[in-house]
Amino acid sequence: MERYEVPPERLARWLDRWVEQHGPVERTEVRPGRVTFAAAGGTLDCDPPFPPVARTGVREGFAPATLLEHAGRDRVVGVLLVRLGGHAAGVFSGTRLVDSKVGTRNVHSRHRAGGSSQKRFARRREGQARVALEAAADVAARVLLPHLGDLEGVVLGGDKRALGEVLEDPRLRSLVPLVSDRVLDVPDPRLAVLRGTPDAFRSTVLLPRD
Repeated sequence: MERYEVPPERLARWLDRWVEQHGPVERTEVRPGRVTFAAAGGTLDCDPPFPPVARTGVREGFAPATLLEHAGRDRVVGVLLVRLGGHAAGVFSGTRLVDSKVGTRNVHSRHRAGGSSQKRFARRREGQARVALEAAADVAARVLLPHLGDLEGVVLGGDKRALGEVLEDPRLRSLVPLVSDRVLDVPDPRLAVLRGTPDAFRSTVLLPRD
């Protein structure tokens, strides 16, 4: 199935082009996590960021206003990026990064040799990984928790297993209900990577069906 991720600045134009090619739209279905446009030439499912969408129901014709308003609203969002050896945490107001911290920790690659040297290397690597994930949790607590009262969502990116271990830190328990289902696919966390995340976490996922 085709899949497009479109930021709010381009969403209205994208929808208009789709309607030109597949319209007219017969009905618009607004559900908490998905808006669907059913047209004569196909169907378009739209999964907006940070559901639920308000004012659910079925409208006749092409009615994108609810989706566009929801997708385009500025939010205060926390971002946590974690891979073994690197981490980044930031708080965005809309697309503006208002607080952040990035860090690295050395974690050796896996050892391919056998015998006792491999076991020693594995123990050393496990220790390095534990220290790295603890450092990531420290940064997440330091950056995100002071903004907890304003956060409307928390977006994760990187290695899912590492992220899961970081979020097990008791200090971060209050962030878990805010975590988005989407996990961003990002390279090693750096400040430039963190600054680029709004294009991804503000996007609406569009799924055309013939």
